Amino acid sequence: MIASPADKRTVLGWVVFDFANSAYTTLVVTFVYSTYFVSTIAPDSVTGTALWSRGVTLTALCVAFFSPILGALADQGGLRKQLLFASTAVTVGGTAALYWILPGQIYPALFWFVISNIAFEFANVFYNAYLPDIATSKNIGRISGVGWGVGYMGGLAAMVVALSGFISPAVPWFGVSIETGAHIRATCLLVAAWFAVFSIPLFAWVPKTRPPVRSGRVRIIHTAMSDVKNTLKDIRQYRQIVRLLVARMIYNDGLVTLFAFGGIYAAGTFGFSFHQIMIFGIVLNVGAGIGALVMGIFDDRLGGKTTIQVSNGVLAVAALMAAISPDKTWFWVSGILVGFFAGPNQSASRSLLGRLVPKGKENQFFGFFAFSGKLTAFMGPLFLGILTQMFDSQRAGVAVVILFFITGGLLLARVNEAEGIAAARHGL
Repeated sequence: MIASPADKRTVLGWVVFDFANSAYTTLVVTFVYSTYFVSTIAPDSVTGTALWSRGVTLTALCVAFFSPILGALADQGGLRKQLLFASTAVTVGGTAALYWILPGQIYPALFWFVISNIAFEFANVFYNAYLPDIATSKNIGRISGVGWGVGYMGGLAAMVVALSGFISPAVPWFGVSIETGAHIRATCLLVAAWFAVFSIPLFAWVPKTRPPVRSGRVRIIHTAMSDVKNTLKDIRQYRQIVRLLVARMIYNDGLVTLFAFGGIYAAGTFGFSFHQIMIFGIVLNVGAGIGALVMGIFDDRLGGKTTIQVSNGVLAVAALMAAISPDKTWFWVSGILVGFFAGPNQSASRSLLGRLVPKGKENQFFGFFAFSGKLTAFMGPLFLGILTQMFDSQRAGVAVVILFFITGGLLLARVNEAEGIAAARHGL
């Protein structure tokens, strides 16, 4: 457990940041703005789905390439908190910019989405890297699970505010017009404000883990690049981490695809309205929050690997159900299963890496964590878009997700969690 009141406040500040950033994934990436883009900004749902998948793909490639480098830069320069602040600020600004994009303005919408989404992913690199510093080996699963659980509650709360204040009322808050979808776009301003306000506790309460290095910027960058090269050269020392990252590279692609296209699929295949998509999102967030909190306890007792494997199996079944669901009822069942087990899948992946990372390389390896989540993350959205266009059916696109969970689970079976923890204790 946390040793002192000061440590408890540090953990609270870290957890509240998850509450802050989940508004972005819930309202912009998954349920509202993505659906608005496909149904209103783009000329039709098939074209919109394909274009949105290209935006998600571009984000994934940029994050995959730059995350390990930025992580090493944060380690070498003691810049974790500064880079986290900069990434958060760009996410807030880019999200707010989406409000002014009108129907038909496809490429400005994609531009600001990609900018904000890249910054959001970079922020998560530095945020996740705090976990090994604020947790112990005995409670890292629970703290990670609480973070994800509170995050889903944040997404839920933001969803409720957006639904009651902007989407459902005949007269939205602040007199926002419903013409040209302004009331839908106003949810982007809500997300920007939400993220900015609720990120304050982290910057106020979570201390810098290392003092800034006094060396010149060029020297810090050179040292960071050399550190990345040395890590790659000595990669055999970190074989359990590598096995985890390779497996996550695949199964996380399934999650990325489900998150990015869940609302789009509900609207295009089952005719969900914006109001129904919001209700769907609320139910999924409740299930996900409960799942992350409950499974966080199992994570500490049974291990991160076992927790991930259970979630991979259920998520594969849920994806199959979504692809073949004959009506909304079965789609709802599949969605609830995805919600409950998506949180544990992500939380246990984060905590498992936290157990395996050598001291002093947290930012760099969580950069590789983001790298593993994004290097092939273009594949799911890309194939979903291609298959949707090829068969003129979103069901055909969604079906590809099943393969990612099965393949990722088979690769994860090769991870020896005990050996990896022992290596981390010896600095290997």
